[in-house]
Amino acid sequence: MNRPESYLDFFNQTRAATENLCKPLATEDYVVQPIVDVSPPKWHLGHTTWFFEEFLLVPYLPHYERYDERYAYVFNSYYESMGKRVVRTDRGNLSRPSVADVYKYRAHVNEHMQKLLASELATDAIPVIEIGIHHEKQHQELLMTDIKYILGNNPLLPKYGEVDHEVFVENHEQEWIEMPDGIYHIGHDTKEFCYDNELPRHRIFLEPYALSNKLVTNADWMEFMQAGGYTEVLLWHTEGWDWVSKNNIAAPNYWHNDENGEWFNYTLNGYEKINLEAAVTHISYYEAFAFAQWKGLRLPTEFEWEAAQDKLDYGKRWEWTESAYLPYPNYQKPDGALGEYNGKFMVNQKVLRGYSIATPDHHARPTYRNFFHPYLRWQFTGLRLAKSI
Repeated sequence: MNRPESYLDFFNQTRAATENLCKPLATEDYVVQPIVDVSPPKWHLGHTTWFFEEFLLVPYLPHYERYDERYAYVFNSYYESMGKRVVRTDRGNLSRPSVADVYKYRAHVNEHMQKLLASELATDAIPVIEIGIHHEKQHQELLMTDIKYILGNNPLLPKYGEVDHEVFVENHEQEWIEMPDGIYHIGHDTKEFCYDNELPRHRIFLEPYALSNKLVTNADWMEFMQAGGYTEVLLWHTEGWDWVSKNNIAAPNYWHNDENGEWFNYTLNGYEKINLEAAVTHISYYEAFAFAQWKGLRLPTEFEWEAAQDKLDYGKRWEWTESAYLPYPNYQKPDGALGEYNGKFMVNQKVLRGYSIATPDHHARPTYRNFFHPYLRWQFTGLRLAKSI
């Protein structure tokens, strides 16, 4: 789908989509924070609103007054240069502002953003508007995965709703896509929006390699489990083995073994028996690496993935790569607070490529670099195997 022609339409559609994601929730669901990496839905609604207020309305809309001066402290996330904020682990302790108050806050900021976007925009405001909209789209994906974690760790395992491709089956046969050695261009190269970490475009030399045309399936993963993959220390990084041992990890996230020995998993569509033909999901980098070791193969680098992306059918799962999240050659971090958006996280994280069923419209692109710590698996993560040839 093409992006809406006007920033006003793009903004309005994005804001409405966020609230639509929350419609199936009970009020109590908005406040829960089961783990540090999962933020309460109420906080997402407030934080994305604070972003527009702080970075656009305050500097660019004449005579604008903040809805509530205290909300900057409540809804700032990691922008150190923008002042103090609630500690991330305490977001679930915020019974106030209420859910109703947060929606009033959103309505207030939406109303004033209409005025700003209908006016003649300052040149330097345009990239901030774009990043603000895409920032909210990022939080839409986080909302979906955070909601799933909240509901999926409730003993009642409540159903969220009907979500397409939550169980994703690729019907084609597994084959290897061979790529010759040579110099490949990596990075964003169009006038459409991208994040600063996708730039600058540069060249990289790759040795010959091959990628699987198909994601690893639940059946593949079941074989790994039955072969003792979670108990074979030689398959794991030291940190991965420590993580498995300390957390008693023996299966992907949301998998449950019932009293009859059958495997089920929680999905947003409800509690279901595992479909062995579906792509495995909710796995960490540690698990993806160990599985590839067990198969005598490896994960692709992010550069191998991007060089071959036009030959892949991707887009339903984020795919772990073997690449550390690092700046591209000659990368320049943006000035000011928005420079904290990506550059400060370029350490101790792994890159994921593609996008997932939770990625919203007008947000995915072949050069998108997602990144997470290697133990995290609450996103719709999967893996595609690679080998050198």
